[in-house]
Amino acid sequence: MRHLPYFCRGEVVKGFGRGSKELGIPTANFSEQVVESFPSDISTGIYYGWACVGNGDVHKMVLSIGWNPFYKNIKKSVETHIIDTFKGDFYGEILSIVILGYIRSEKNFSSLEALISAIQEDIEEAKRQLDLPEHLKLKEDNFFRLPEGKPVNH
Repeated sequence: MRHLPYFCRGEVVKGFGRGSKELGIPTANFSEQVVESFPSDISTGIYYGWACVGNGDVHKMVLSIGWNPFYKNIKKSVETHIIDTFKGDFYGEILSIVILGYIRSEKNFSSLEALISAIQEDIEEAKRQLDLPEHLKLKEDNFFRLPEGKPVNH
């Protein structure tokens, strides 16, 4: 994929409220403005990479870009699941991500259980990929250090 690695930063906004409640897999959602700034030819699907909230630690993540066929969304979304445990939400915070690789295309599922199972498999694949030396080095990228006291464009 010619756009990878893809670096992106934006404010976390309220999504559909399904990640935590229905799936037990919380996601951070970017605003429509950030979603629309993604290259138009970047494929929809599931990706892996690194994520950082504010100036916090950098964590492994999986990311969904697309329409979420199971939920029949009419708006494209970019949803990041950070593979770590956070207390509470971080709406309004700046989320910085680096997308490194592609896992699979978007698809529909016959049940909520099948969707959750696929997401768990995606998370395991992301963990395996991100442990590779060529991916680990991007965890330390300066992109994840926000300048102190300066507003971030998003």
